[in-house]
Amino acid sequence: MRKYELALVFKPLDDEAYKEELEKVQALLTRFGASVDKVDEWGKRRLAYEIQKINEGIYCFITFLAEAEVPVEIESRLRIAENVLRYLIIRADY
Repeated sequence: MRKYELALVFKPLDDEAYKEELEKVQALLTRFGASVDKVDEWGKRRLAYEIQKINEGIYCFITFLAEAEVPVEIESRLRIAENVLRYLIIRADY
């Protein structure tokens, strides 16, 4: 198993909707056999540039352990997620 970090930028949502979306992402990770190590929520911040006419986003970083094929599956699901503005999965070497 390898260690990965998932960076997410959600659309500006209210607290309940944000928690619901975060739980969906965590459920998606566990569905594909990943184990979530750490969830680091940065909260609402101003974006560097406008995305889909939106100036703010909610930042969240998730560290997880998974097999090598899991990030491809997660990316394919996040690509069509409605409330995710941007995402990035990197392999953590630390």
